[in-house]
Amino acid sequence: MKRRDFLWSHGGGLGGIALAHLLGQESLLQGAQPRPEFNGGIHHPARAKRVVQLFMSGAASQCDTFDYKPLLIKKGGEKWDPGEKVELFQSDPGVVMPCPWEWKQYGQCGKWVSSLLPHTAARVDDIAFVHSMIAKSNVHGPATFMQNTGFVLPGFPSMGAWISYALGSQNQNLPALVVFPDPRGFPPNGPANWSAGFLPAAHQATMIRAGSANPIHDLFPPDWAKFITPESERRTFDVLKQFNEAHRADREGDSRLEARIASYEMAARLQISAPEVLALDGETDATRTLYGIGDPATDDLGRRCLTARRLLERGVRFVQIWSGADNGFPRRNWDSHENLAKDHGEMGTALDKPMAGLLTDLKARGLLNDTIVYWTTEFGRMPCSQGSKGRDHNPFGFTSWLAGGGTKGGVSFGATDEWSYKAVDRPIYCYDVHATVLHLLGIDHTRLTYRHNGIDRRLTDVHGTVIRELLA
Repeated sequence: MKRRDFLWSHGGGLGGIALAHLLGQESLLQGAQPRPEFNGGIHHPARAKRVVQLFMSGAASQCDTFDYKPLLIKKGGEKWDPGEKVELFQSDPGVVMPCPWEWKQYGQCGKWVSSLLPHTAARVDDIAFVHSMIAKSNVHGPATFMQNTGFVLPGFPSMGAWISYALGSQNQNLPALVVFPDPRGFPPNGPANWSAGFLPAAHQATMIRAGSANPIHDLFPPDWAKFITPESERRTFDVLKQFNEAHRADREGDSRLEARIASYEMAARLQISAPEVLALDGETDATRTLYGIGDPATDDLGRRCLTARRLLERGVRFVQIWSGADNGFPRRNWDSHENLAKDHGEMGTALDKPMAGLLTDLKARGLLNDTIVYWTTEFGRMPCSQGSKGRDHNPFGFTSWLAGGGTKGGVSFGATDEWSYKAVDRPIYCYDVHATVLHLLGIDHTRLTYRHNGIDRRLTDVHGTVIRELLA
């Protein structure tokens, strides 16, 4: 055999395999199924590529943030009588309780927003408000599950996991789904809120603790393990891969081991990619100031929101940021039973500038055009007082909002009654918001299904209607 023929028959064959792999990744092989990219979507043309969700754990009060009701000011301190018997979660109805903050109109749309969130108020022309949300439970755990998974029971995949399952990752060196929990602790139900549920385990979330010395657990070896080197890790991964593949061969249909193998491979890639993404040193002073980094009141959420932007622009599909932790008393969440002005005041101050900074930064970089920003909470709060300074749970009417990614800015959908007590104009559930988010991503929510226990499960269960009024 001539040398040229030898090189071609061996090296050319390997090169062909490599080329086929690369062409397959880019869906350029004849007959290959196209990947669900931005311009094509899965079921119809998409308007958005990615989502960032901000979740207010503990129940942010709609009537102290975005749902302006002059009657609460006029009737403040009087007996509250909505014309029906009211059963509250913890208490008997108190008197009508006005918002502790002043209200002003903002933007060209003239949206009323309380002075609790002045920086976010400046962005109202980019936001579509939904004032007629309803929850199926007034208990934090089930209601938080519902907003995240579409069900009040445990065991169901989160919206982020569904989107990961549908669209996959845009960057093989970063996970499709990332969660930033509150550094003070988890919300009710903990990581089950961002679980992959019965979907393949590869769609579980990666938790990142921005600003900590070890932002992703076990990403790097401990300082004392000097015997661990890049070469030893490579050889260890090779052996693990052999054992895992042998184990998987005898357990067909079990996605957990396949997810574990993918996790090891992702961890190896993250060791290279994560340090660059998580390091904020390269950001300008102006950008850091925009997010409130350096101010003790806003530094934590500022770092998480800025890191979220860095992940989104590098191809992460879904980022979830939590504000509030279920860690008892004193309150470190939005569950303001005892003193709303104090608790909401602290939570709102910590959130407002970073959240507004994220909206501003995404828009300045052109990312808001194809990024959905989704703000929500598990339910609202009552217009009457609990004790003298707090508010009890209200599942009958609360506010969520969307921005970017094909939504209209400066609009409001639905309404509560004159008390901000019950949704009376076009009441909706999380199913409708989830259906709308999926629609903007190019997904028909009725066709995104997964067979589990004999049922074609979906994020929206048997419900959900796209809110067309919010679409640009």
